[in-house]
Amino acid sequence: MKLKQIQEAADVLKGVVRRTDLMEAPRLFQEGDLYLKPENLQVTGSFKVRGAYHKISRLSEEEKAKGVIACSAGNHAQGVALAAAKCGIPALICIPEGAPISKVEATKSYGAQVRLVRGVYDDAYQEARRLQRESGATFIHPFDDPDVIAGQGTVGMEIMEQLPDADAVIVPVGGGGLISGVACAVKSLRPQCKVYGVQVTGAPSMARALKEQKVASLRSVSTFADGIAVKCPGKLTYDLCEQYVDEVVTVTDDETAAAILALMEQHRLIAEGAGAVSVAAAMFHRLDLRGKKTVCVVSGGNIDVTILSRVISRGLTRAGRRGKLVLELVDKPGELREVSTAIAELGGNVVSVRHDQSGDEADITACTLSIGVETRDRDHLNRIRDAVVRAGYHILET
Repeated sequence: MKLKQIQEAADVLKGVVRRTDLMEAPRLFQEGDLYLKPENLQVTGSFKVRGAYHKISRLSEEEKAKGVIACSAGNHAQGVALAAAKCGIPALICIPEGAPISKVEATKSYGAQVRLVRGVYDDAYQEARRLQRESGATFIHPFDDPDVIAGQGTVGMEIMEQLPDADAVIVPVGGGGLISGVACAVKSLRPQCKVYGVQVTGAPSMARALKEQKVASLRSVSTFADGIAVKCPGKLTYDLCEQYVDEVVTVTDDETAAAILALMEQHRLIAEGAGAVSVAAAMFHRLDLRGKKTVCVVSGGNIDVTILSRVISRGLTRAGRRGKLVLELVDKPGELREVSTAIAELGGNVVSVRHDQSGDEADITACTLSIGVETRDRDHLNRIRDAVVRAGYHILET
């Protein structure tokens, strides 16, 4: 992969994709200068349209006549569907059946045929390959293709044009197409700039491959960040990551949820799990970014609303802004009032109460009280807990 290929891709993509701005994000990370590259605001809600359109634009007329086939957890599907529609060619997309409904419906809205496949991305990949062999259509790989990688690399070119003195760029990693292109562009234009990748702990395929110095498939993946839930990275992307990427780290699903919540509250940006892992890595200090100018690529924003509601709840819990106190106390009038007063005096908000007298092991006059509280942060929650203890109550769990 050469910078010239990425520059050529940028020319092809003019007028097709948005040149997303850089946004300052001082509240997300206060020990350095943090910027966001919001590809969640891209056409189709993800960077994927860059690589898909560039690849399809380079097909011959004969290849276009036979159509294209792709596999995707959703974002690449939409990119291929839109690109195919703009080029006037048919597209068939294999999508894992567990993908968010919003991504499936959006893909259909661009005019592509959709086939849901049982399993995860890698299972959809095998089905797409089988159909491609039968039909003779062109397979548009979501990451392990030089034309796709060159298209994704335009994200890195834009970052270098927008922030020429960047010290670090953090990129979400699934199969590795985005970080391969971004790293090639960044290192070609500013070799001293660090390029870091981020995966989730439940799907660390590229992190493990680089550590073990070989490409291998994970037995399974488990994460709500479906866009990067890839069992096996590409051979080409692995080679490029080994050449250009400084480090790949991991974050948890809970940390990712907290990052999604922070992006919503502080920047009015809706990111999907895959898109928010770069921000989670900065927020939870997975990398030494102190005093550095760092860009986090927010790679996509196509998150299903039902998942989003769960993520918000998880994010609030992870940030210590929602908690639960389970107390053991004497079952007599006024106890709930006393506990609630202790919480309210410190500014906590009681949102749920459950009173239980059914414990066989407890004293006959005892009961348990489960109280859900909303707080400002984890320190606030801890101070409320301490105040309840000082008031004479025994906390069974928090």
